Order: sequence, then structure tokens, then C-alpha cells
Amino acid sequence: MQWIDKLAEDYASMHTSVLDDVLMKIYGDTIANHPHAHMISGPVQGKFLEFISSLLQPKYILEIGTFTGFSAICLARGLRAGGELHTIELREGDANTAWKNIAAAGMTDKIHLHKGDAREIIRTLPHKWDLVFIDADKTSYITYYEEALQRLSEHGFILADNVLFHGQVLEEKIDNKSAKAIAQFNKHVSDDQRTEQVLLTIRDGLLLIKKKY
Repeated sequence: MQWIDKLAEDYASMHTSVLDDVLMKIYGDTIANHPHAHMISGPVQGKFLEFISSLLQPKYILEIGTFTGFSAICLARGLRAGGELHTIELREGDANTAWKNIAAAGMTDKIHLHKGDAREIIRTLPHKWDLVFIDADKTSYITYYEEALQRLSEHGFILADNVLFHGQVLEEKIDNKSAKAIAQFNKHVSDDQRTEQVLLTIRDGLLLIKKKY
């Protein structure tokens, strides 16, 4: 099931500023060569990530799920001077590809890549996060959310990807394990009295979350 109409997606793409050559090459190489290329943030979402980071001007960003480095580079473009982005990738091959792409983008001084299980690594990192981007295994989204919320800076935001999960969360009976996990995550956040959120219908759905004050 496709949730966002392709005509609308194409129209959005036509009226969104083009990414720079480095990002477009990373996107093109991933689409052409990666067996799970659908997991990459598209150009429209990439530009949105650049914008949201530029608006917030975070000092510390945490990304859970690096894939090939595309989204990390987009987010790092908005870091304030001296800021850092820490990104975590479980798969060795994707982590190696991501680091090559990060180097090609000239971002090795801003982006720190951690290889391994995010559930363990998050707890070892010392920072309070101004922005957290969750885009990893869907069955752990609630765990990632709870870990991130504990470590969010006073005015920090959490951004979770794939919250529409190809429209499967809209189905009366959800059979897919990951879709079930996303539906549970969406409800978990909606029911959480500590936070408020807005669901954006960009690409496969983004949930923007902040603490209540």
C-alpha cells in the first residue's frame, strides 16, 4: 500500500530545492547499488532534514541508524560552530560505506560514527541531545525513544522516520511485524503525557516530538 500519492511526491520533488552534488551522488549510488535502497531518505526528506537542523542550530545531534550516511550529512549541515553529530550503525558494511560518504562530504570533523547496537551505545555517549533522529530497526523504536527522551536537552526535539510504514499502519489488521511495532510506537508517543508531537506526511511519515514545559 502506498500512502503518499506518487503524483504528489513528484510535485513536491519538482518544487523542492535540489541537493548539492555530493548528496545527489550518495543518493544515486545507494539507489543503484544497495539491495535495501528504499531505506534511504529521499531528496525532499533530505532537504527537510537540512532545514530543520538549520532552524534549530543544534550543538549535539544523535542519529540512530546511519545506513549510507545520507541523512547524517543532511543533518550535520545545520550544526552550530563546534557542534557534533553522533550516528550509530549496526551493520559493518553500511557503516564502512557511510564513512566513505561522510569523508567525501568533508564532514569527518563534525560526524562521529559508532558501530554496534544503539541500545548499548546511546548510554555511553556523554551529551544532552538537541536533536535525535530515529531511523533504525522498527521493533526497537519505543526503546530508542525512551533512551533519547532521558538524554534530550531542555529544548531538544526527537524526529522519528517511517511512522506511516508504507501506509500499513492504516490497515484494520496489521500483519507485518515492523508495521505493528510502528503502530505501537505511534500510540506510545501519543499517550505520553510528557511530550507533544506532530505527524508530518513527508515521504514515509515523520513524527516530530518535543517535551512539554
